[in-house]
Amino acid sequence: MSTPEFEPAPRVVLGVGGGIAAYKSCELLRRLSSRGSADTLGADVTVVPTAAALRFVGAATFEALSGNPVTADVFSDVPSVAHVATGRSADLVVIAPATADLLARAASGRADDLLTATLLVTRAPVLMAPAMHTEMWTHPATVANVALLRARGVIVLDPAVGRLTGADSGAGRLPDAEHIAGLSALLLRRPDALPRDLAGRRIVVTAGGTREPLDPVRYLGNRSSGRQGYAIALVAAARGADVTLIAANVDLPAPPGARPLPVTDALSLQQATREAASGADAVVMAAAVADFRPARRHDSKIKKIPGAAAEPLALELNPDILVGLVTDRAGAERPVIVGFAAETGDEHSSVLDYARAKLARKGCDLLVVNEVTGGAAFGARDNAATLLGADGSILAVPLAHKTVLAAAICDAIAPRLTGPGAPAPYPASAAVLPAQHGSGA
Repeated sequence: MSTPEFEPAPRVVLGVGGGIAAYKSCELLRRLSSRGSADTLGADVTVVPTAAALRFVGAATFEALSGNPVTADVFSDVPSVAHVATGRSADLVVIAPATADLLARAASGRADDLLTATLLVTRAPVLMAPAMHTEMWTHPATVANVALLRARGVIVLDPAVGRLTGADSGAGRLPDAEHIAGLSALLLRRPDALPRDLAGRRIVVTAGGTREPLDPVRYLGNRSSGRQGYAIALVAAARGADVTLIAANVDLPAPPGARPLPVTDALSLQQATREAASGADAVVMAAAVADFRPARRHDSKIKKIPGAAAEPLALELNPDILVGLVTDRAGAERPVIVGFAAETGDEHSSVLDYARAKLARKGCDLLVVNEVTGGAAFGARDNAATLLGADGSILAVPLAHKTVLAAAICDAIAPRLTGPGAPAPYPASAAVLPAQHGSGA
């Protein structure tokens, strides 16, 4: 039976802005509040919608899902002084969707409804997930409001890219509920885990598992789901990094702020990673790369004929991509290179003994060591690991949501980066634009 990750239940305020993406806040509410499920946090959630949000999703829906009363104004429960008490009692405030109007009111310090009053009172971490049309997101007013909020310590995610309302597509979709919940889990455990210390840095993350084709139907592969790599990309982007996410056979939504680049086998992963690593500040090799590939790929399905001897399967070694990156670096300080080791101990040596030998052999700066006895870590929400540094450092990260390990990896990368990062880019399309209407779905 699952047990809650936090005891007692953390208190989360879920603010809901008035855009069409408000309907997605119901799924986020489920992920934040439900107990006894592997993908939820078990928080005590108070939903605070704006009046406009209640035109998209009724109060009864939020009350049924959260188990708490819902109101949008400061006069519904005057004796409890809700406009002060709600913010004071929160361990975390999550705003999803954060519309352009709500960002503007928060940046200017308005307190004209219960949600904005809560934002002024709370001293808990505030996580905002924007959703709006692309023109609104890139408008200079919104760009300035986001910069101001971030300077005050508010965590404002980049929106996802994809289909918006109507026929429009672009940057402005509400980030996936899984990503918002993952960052919420991180902030509840470590409120200081998302500084903007990677702003202007280029980070390359590989994720997933390569597949080496035998024929049009079969392949040699592994059990990697890509979740840990995606968590690293999510956290690095939330900390301001320009993230390229090289994904090998991953069926997950791309984290907000990361540019996904799909690959299939080890050779395509090697090529994409070497190209992306040129000029990067750090490369995190979280993908599970197959050690071997078939020496021959059959153009048609290999037939299994009863009574016939099976054709021997000849294998050849795949390149060691991690060692190749270290060689390409040729003694330069950048990129910082992070490797992963999925290890099991045996009668000869422990997991850490094998890992230390691998760190010395590979020549990377950091090695993230997962003990995978019994298939631990693959596909799970949580992970534990030990971070070994080439400088002799060692850090054990206990079992927690994979975003917690991702934050520990970013913590280890940041001080190893030398020299200034590139300035954060001002959106090229952020010119003065005509007024636009609508909200990103």
